[in-house]
Amino acid sequence: MKFLLIGVALMISAPVFAESLPMKRPVAGSCVETVLPGGARGLYCVPEQGWNGDVIVFAHGYTPVTAPLDYQNLTFGEVYLPELTQQLGYAFATTTYRQNGLAILEGVEDVRELVQGFRAATGRRAQRFIMTGASEGGIVTVLALEKYPRLFAGGLSMCGPVGNFRFQTDYISDFRLLFDYYFPGVLPGNALVVANGMIDQWFSLYRPAVLQAIRAEPSKTVELLDVAKAAYEPTDWATVENTVTEVLWYHTFGTDDALVKLGGNPYGNTRKRYRGSSNDAALNAGVDRFAADPTALRSSSRYNTTGKVQKPLVMLHTLGDEIIPFTHNLIYLAKVNQAGGGKVKIYPIDRYGHCNFTVNELIGGLLVLLSDIR
Repeated sequence: MKFLLIGVALMISAPVFAESLPMKRPVAGSCVETVLPGGARGLYCVPEQGWNGDVIVFAHGYTPVTAPLDYQNLTFGEVYLPELTQQLGYAFATTTYRQNGLAILEGVEDVRELVQGFRAATGRRAQRFIMTGASEGGIVTVLALEKYPRLFAGGLSMCGPVGNFRFQTDYISDFRLLFDYYFPGVLPGNALVVANGMIDQWFSLYRPAVLQAIRAEPSKTVELLDVAKAAYEPTDWATVENTVTEVLWYHTFGTDDALVKLGGNPYGNTRKRYRGSSNDAALNAGVDRFAADPTALRSSSRYNTTGKVQKPLVMLHTLGDEIIPFTHNLIYLAKVNQAGGGKVKIYPIDRYGHCNFTVNELIGGLLVLLSDIR
């Protein structure tokens, strides 16, 4: 598989995942909803019978500002996470966040309020809170664990940009920049500018135009992915199309929101050298160049993890994640080691796709975390 990180997985052993759910399952109860102090909504679900006293707190992934403010990512395949969690004996809690788009810092405070409001909303006293989250929720999980270690017994972070925030924003912007170099004129605007109408017409006009362009020149498309260090499977063209269109979707739907919330442009490539093309000299002479705004860079630093984690943390990530590269895990592990170490385990899944896990892998990650907590 073309993941550009082959070999890294050999340094990290995979966990033994659960093969099935318990034969005797607790009975799921009804859920209650509340409004948290910061304005987000909170959802709490406690088993009617068989509750073990622990609460799984779930932070959802990135949701564009164009979407309604609501609970997200609660369905995993055909499995409804609040029901699955209760069938395992745990209560479940999640929040909409107070806003969509870039909501990492706000999400951390919303899950804090969610935990602190559990007893008032449910009338029950929890024994422990276990933080979990996927994608954007993955970094919310790590930051919440770092900032509020007394609230959480441990954390399960899945496919999140936990290593370095600017590394993630640069990855998305670099991809758009490189796409424009290889396929000029297909998309309006540039790495910093999302043209008017692009969001409204993404699926009807611009995504089809992208697909038409890359299908017409597959060798250029593969070179684009190699230079961008974006995951794909060489034997599966569908993964090529998915990577190109999905990363460009994130750029289209997320750029303007991020520029506003960060107070400017955090992307700069004035001194960056791009490598891996058939002609690196021409590539570096031909790509657009941008300078980052110092204000936005300062704002971006607030989204960085520290590696100072006091509670057990398990991180699941597919090696072939096309949206949030697996490299984030290695960056975070280096931070942990520099900060003096912590009980952090990274489990790579040898598969293509963003947050592309099985239910058994999710349960397995939870079991590994629980074994570390106890």
